[in-house]
Amino acid sequence: MKILHIETSSRNCSVAISDGADLLCLCEEVSENYKQSESLHTYVEWALEGANLTLKDMDAISLGKGPGSYTGLRIGASSAKGFCYGLHIPLIAVNSLLTMIEPFLDGEYDLVIPMVDARRMEVYCAVYNGKTGELIKDTEAKVLDEHSFQEYADQKILFVGDGAKKSKEILQLPKAEFNDTVFPSAKYLIRHSVAKYNAKDFEDVAYFDPFYLKDFQGVKKIKSED
Repeated sequence: MKILHIETSSRNCSVAISDGADLLCLCEEVSENYKQSESLHTYVEWALEGANLTLKDMDAISLGKGPGSYTGLRIGASSAKGFCYGLHIPLIAVNSLLTMIEPFLDGEYDLVIPMVDARRMEVYCAVYNGKTGELIKDTEAKVLDEHSFQEYADQKILFVGDGAKKSKEILQLPKAEFNDTVFPSAKYLIRHSVAKYNAKDFEDVAYFDPFYLKDFQGVKKIKSED
């Protein structure tokens, strides 16, 4: 099956095309300015061109559903749902944190903990078995302090994601390593999306919402007294 994969939950705007488990093309860029609104559809066009395919060739759309940037998730979900409506194909949604652990599984770590920066001392995170990828602790919004993750202090842990940088300054875990260069990527949606496609585990396009995890908190403007 041919699937278009979209991941916009972080500063990495990422699009991939796959045929079964094979990656055909990947277009992505990490930007400090969250360029999803201006780049996403261009990357879709480039990925399709690189794979020598068209949207009409797609059998499904796969989306990194979050958690992450509220605006990025909204843009990605709107585009994915629009493609599904127009092409009459199913929508597959995968937790974006899963795409961050894929490169590190079955290695030297007992646990892999993906972390997405959620501002101040808060992160979106989950705990996974570093060998099998099995979920150990569900996705949550967690405020970090020196006591965080102490229940895993005797295990070798890899923290990955842009939330790992601030966690390194706080956590008291002598066996832990930190990699803050990892972002959710569409290429790591493939394995999970193929499994969901084969199981017919699809989303209801009409009612699907991204996994925001928290309500949107905008900046309140102070009303001028003039």
